[in-house]
Amino acid sequence: MAPHSKMDTSCEEMPTEVPDGKSAAMAPALSTAPLVEDNDWDLPELQDMGVKWSDLDTKGKILRVLITAGKLICLVGLLYMFVCSLDLLSSGFQLVGGKAAGDIFQDNVVLSNPLAGLVIGMLVTLLVQSSSTSSSIVVSMVSSGLLKVSTAVPVIMGTNIGTSVTNTLVALTQVGDRSKFRRAFAGATVHDFFNWLSVLVLLPLEVATGYLVKLTDLIVTSFNIQSGENAPDLLNVITDPLTLSIIELDKSVISGIATGDPEAKNKSLIKMWCKTFQNTTLQNVTVVNCTQGSCWELKNVTDIINIQKCHHIFVNTTLSDMSVGLILLFGSLLVLCTCLILIVKLLNSMLKGQVAVVIKKIINTDFPFPFAWLTGYIAIIVGAGMTFIVQSSSVFTSAITPLVGIGVISIERVYPLSLGANIGTTTTAILAAMASPGETLGNSLQIALVHLFFNLSGILLWYPIPFTRLPIRMAKALGNVTAQYRWFAICYIVLCFFAIPLLVFGLSMAGWQVLVGVIVPIVVVLLFAIIVNILQKHKPQWLPSCLRSWDFLPLWAHSLEPWDRVVIVFANRCCCCCKCCNSMTGDEETGKPENKENGLEMNDNPTIPVEIKEEKKTLDTPEILKRTSL
Repeated sequence: MAPHSKMDTSCEEMPTEVPDGKSAAMAPALSTAPLVEDNDWDLPELQDMGVKWSDLDTKGKILRVLITAGKLICLVGLLYMFVCSLDLLSSGFQLVGGKAAGDIFQDNVVLSNPLAGLVIGMLVTLLVQSSSTSSSIVVSMVSSGLLKVSTAVPVIMGTNIGTSVTNTLVALTQVGDRSKFRRAFAGATVHDFFNWLSVLVLLPLEVATGYLVKLTDLIVTSFNIQSGENAPDLLNVITDPLTLSIIELDKSVISGIATGDPEAKNKSLIKMWCKTFQNTTLQNVTVVNCTQGSCWELKNVTDIINIQKCHHIFVNTTLSDMSVGLILLFGSLLVLCTCLILIVKLLNSMLKGQVAVVIKKIINTDFPFPFAWLTGYIAIIVGAGMTFIVQSSSVFTSAITPLVGIGVISIERVYPLSLGANIGTTTTAILAAMASPGETLGNSLQIALVHLFFNLSGILLWYPIPFTRLPIRMAKALGNVTAQYRWFAICYIVLCFFAIPLLVFGLSMAGWQVLVGVIVPIVVVLLFAIIVNILQKHKPQWLPSCLRSWDFLPLWAHSLEPWDRVVIVFANRCCCCCKCCNSMTGDEETGKPENKENGLEMNDNPTIPVEIKEEKKTLDTPEILKRTSL
């Protein structure tokens, strides 16, 4: 059943239930009433606590202008480092799992299963942290004839899901503040829910009708599309000087493995020669297994002559690709988290007073009647344009996630921006496909258009009619849960992006009979629980008395509260172990005997200092555990 907390007790009744001697501060940790009110999703008022501009003298005004300019420069620098760290993170993932991704794509028998293809597309995108890389592999396989367009469609859908995990991870950096984390996690997962719901509807429809393949084939054959230029490098012009001085990858190795090139498996992904020359000559080549007549023939032989080495710091390294990838992962994650924390703090200090009011009005205010309905579509266009500029939906959605957390952008506005990001990331692939040779242009462009029309179909399903904007309501519900039980955010990421996809993949490989036999009962139970939950909220009189609440089930089956206690106990034990180790180490170093009483005190509750020992003795174990809640 869908887990939910107890909500039968009102806010007014909660204080009366706290026994004598207990702290009333523990009540909000157990009550979900404050977490589900509508005003919790209202954008907070960012107050300007400083001196007004009119009250400053000339020196104060000059100083404020200089400080503001310095903050803007720091913000731009941090955003630059943030984008570069995302690029290096992608390179690190490709070094660690790039060859494995190529091997996975090479198994065409597996890809012929739509569900397996969907999961593989998602997992490969998670491995390389780039939907552009995984989709380019698919395009190259379609161009080379190793994959049919119809077989590649589920893989493209999977890449759409895999790319949405980045901004979900970015939202975890705001876990320290409950309200900010609620908004940030909901703003990030609204993208996830859109992709999941679109796949749940459109994948069965595509398998049954093939409408995406037929539509894109009609477009490609109807227009005389000629091969054009490569996709423009807009953001890369700025970031390449830094990222290419650290690492440069030979992405043709992954494509070579996927297309079955035997030499590619023995090559390193780290690019050593940046300038090469191809010399093609007509030579006599010996014919293999020649039995009679002439045993040689004339063929064009291409030799690659290395001219100039690259200039990145790993060009002469003796480390393996795995070692370099782990170094890049650690370093880029450290820079990424540091930049995000500093960006949030800078935005909090800058977006105050009139500045915050102006920005909120520009971003969140609708057009006047009767053109209010156009606002969301303008936001979709803006999101598509910004994603086209930065050439990455992950970068754009990850950049706006902190703004949602601090309350500058509402959930209702970030939703169309994310939809626009989904469209923007497909335009780069279309331009890249149009640069393909004439003989492979049709297939390359068709699979790129499949990606575009898949996202457009999802928007038609889940945006034009306000009632169908289910991703917003689902993201808010998840935001409420993760705000109260913050550990559930990690469970959501692990379950939705790893455990469930791998389970579906395994069942699909076992055969359709096994898949249907396991998945169908689970889906029926989930649908039943969703329908009953809706009726419990809106029409409880339509239900029998036993189904008007889930109290007939064990508490762990319909509430996260028992699981929260387990997490608290586990965290408390881990904290105790760390404290004990530190205390014993300190006693050994100072030569002082261990104080058994203090040791027992620490095991009971390591977060309460010795000075309040008398007060602590009046607290029972549940109260202590609740005080140490995450």
